[in-house]
Amino acid sequence: MPVTSPRPAATVADVLAGLLTEPGRPRLTWYGTAGERVELSGAVLDNWVSKTTNLLVEELDAEPGTRVLLDLPPHWRTLLWALAAWRTGATVVTDATPGALASADVVVTDRPDDLDLPRSAAVVVVTLPALARRYDGTLPPDALDAAASVMTYGDVIGWVPATDPGADALDVGTDPVPHAGLLAAAAGTVTAVPAGSRALLEVSAARTATPVVLLTALGVLADGGSLVLLHPEPGDTPARSERVAETERVTATV
Repeated sequence: MPVTSPRPAATVADVLAGLLTEPGRPRLTWYGTAGERVELSGAVLDNWVSKTTNLLVEELDAEPGTRVLLDLPPHWRTLLWALAAWRTGATVVTDATPGALASADVVVTDRPDDLDLPRSAAVVVVTLPALARRYDGTLPPDALDAAASVMTYGDVIGWVPATDPGADALDVGTDPVPHAGLLAAAAGTVTAVPAGSRALLEVSAARTATPVVLLTALGVLADGGSLVLLHPEPGDTPARSERVAETERVTATV
């Protein structure tokens, strides 16, 4: 019997299903500051996204047309929220300008005290450190604490609305990307990365870099790959990147 190749991912749902073809394989590894390292296998990454998707749908009524503003830096948690929002058919917005905030239905942020949060939006506060179990500041009125809330939702995605292919998937302030073109846009960021690679991406700490990191990560995962995200540290040298690449058996650099 001839061997057939896996069907290319056409949707974010396909990408998530692909994570479970090798559930124990590392798919997302994060190197933060102060020696922080987080590794998520395919099964664990899918579990996190499933729980977050369920929260968005069940608690916040996310659906096509819902604008989910991710006011987060490039980070492994940011990718989880983006994948979950896309799975609901919602629009991921990464521009935290006053106009974007005013039109947001959901604001996901790690800095609630620094934003003029709209009263009409649901607010989710994210704590970035891996071991955090709750937000250690004062939550805005009616805001959800992501660290405490996400883990209470189901491990398997329940009901989600059908995605509208023509609805915006990513809005960075100009030229929104529709859901129908999301994976093509993601693929365009990783044209030099062979399928199935263990890819290293050195990320900026700047929030303006978040959309590119999200698309790049999606492109690597959609092509059956595994991603290592390397956050800058004070006094970084090329030796750190080389050491991480060797330790993680990186086969490509984005």
